[in-house]
Amino acid sequence: MSMTSFPVLFRRVLSLVLVVLALAAAGCAVNPVTGEQELMLVSEAQEIQLGNELYPNALWSGEGGGGEFRDPALRSYLSGVVMNIHRVSHRPNLPVDFAVQNTSVPNAWAIPGHVVMTRGLLAALDNEAEFVYVMGHEMGHVSARHSARQMTYSMLGQFLLTGAAIAMAGSEYSDAALTLGSAGAGLILLKFSRNDELEADRLGVQYMTRLGYDPRAALSAHRNLEKVSDQYARSIGQSRQESSFFSELLSSHPRTSIRVEEIQNIINQTPRVAISGDGTARQRFQTAVANIRRVNAVYVNYYDKAVRSLEKNNTGEALSFVRQAIAQDPGQAPFYALYGSILVKQNNLPEAERYFSKALGIDGNYQPALRGMGAIRYAGNRYSESVQYLERSLKLFPQDPASNYFMGMNYYRTRSYRYAIGYLKPFSEAAPKHPRIHAILGQCYEAVGDYQSAYSQYNMQLKVAPNNDAGGVARSRSQAIEMQFAPKK
Repeated sequence: MSMTSFPVLFRRVLSLVLVVLALAAAGCAVNPVTGEQELMLVSEAQEIQLGNELYPNALWSGEGGGGEFRDPALRSYLSGVVMNIHRVSHRPNLPVDFAVQNTSVPNAWAIPGHVVMTRGLLAALDNEAEFVYVMGHEMGHVSARHSARQMTYSMLGQFLLTGAAIAMAGSEYSDAALTLGSAGAGLILLKFSRNDELEADRLGVQYMTRLGYDPRAALSAHRNLEKVSDQYARSIGQSRQESSFFSELLSSHPRTSIRVEEIQNIINQTPRVAISGDGTARQRFQTAVANIRRVNAVYVNYYDKAVRSLEKNNTGEALSFVRQAIAQDPGQAPFYALYGSILVKQNNLPEAERYFSKALGIDGNYQPALRGMGAIRYAGNRYSESVQYLERSLKLFPQDPASNYFMGMNYYRTRSYRYAIGYLKPFSEAAPKHPRIHAILGQCYEAVGDYQSAYSQYNMQLKVAPNNDAGGVARSRSQAIEMQFAPKK
């Protein structure tokens, strides 16, 4: 870089810094918990909107997935407890909805507008006070705007990355700026920081104390979480450290011993208030969760094992486990849907359809069963019927890759190529190594006259799977596009 270009680069960078400072000045807000001014580029309305958009996908995807565990009486009882916590939180004006996620993975999470505990964790808790602490902890993240802060940092990081690259365009520093930006983005995208977790611990203790619960239940809640996490990890043949989910969780969560010590300090510093009853409401809680504990044992002992057997393509073993699950509790929609999925693997589609129908007879909104019915209808060339099932599936789980695939293929087979692209593109992004998807997308783009996108998809097909039939199509069509649009000499 010449000495004469340095002042130009300096002015560009200075301009960028001034813009960032202007954003920071305009984006300050008072934190509801601390009462202090902090940089915040995400409004409360945006938080709620994002929470509502993320919620259905979070409920059905990720570690465990499962959707909502259906038990109206349990939901009514626990929702009432959650509303009590919400009332004494720092943001009681926010809308809030509670659900039990139907998975054995022990976890709890909250996003603006929604707070969730998994079946696996709920079954492991001993009393209402422990439940209140865990929910208060998760709602504390929302109260303190931890997610909004992460989004703000991410937005600033992206702005700085883009701006620095533009400012330094053509200079020897541009690559370095991109590298730094990428590293920063990686840090920003981590789960809540250790400080955030400890602040949420403090808020959880604070909220449960305000409601008259014994704060010592926060300590037993952590011990129970550690115990059930170890049990779950062993059930899938791993330790917590080996499991990808728990490794990620532990990377941001302080070790239990540290958190117990910190929580004890928080309890010691928390002003004493009158404890209601025994401070735990254990008997009430035990009565309310008795059924989910029984059902959870069936899931852990049979259903979860069937899922793992199916993942290993051991369909015979998977069928044996799921039959035992149904025998233990015939009222669970997931058991019949899993049975149907196993039969699809065995190419027994008529019987698979019967089991998916049984699942929907128990829960008409069980998303995997709706997806299964859509897939079977597609396989039978009953495209309009398939679309009807898949529309319902995608309403529940908009980002479901399989539902997007079959919906897109329905439109592809009926030559509605523009509609097909809308579904096949997100599937290709979720499964970029699918052996045929890029050639199919290429044909769709070519049919609507977008030759540049078609050419790009054909080239991606040749990188992923050049030697199958889709690779042959991609090769011939990319060559045809090259010949048609190459500049004449």
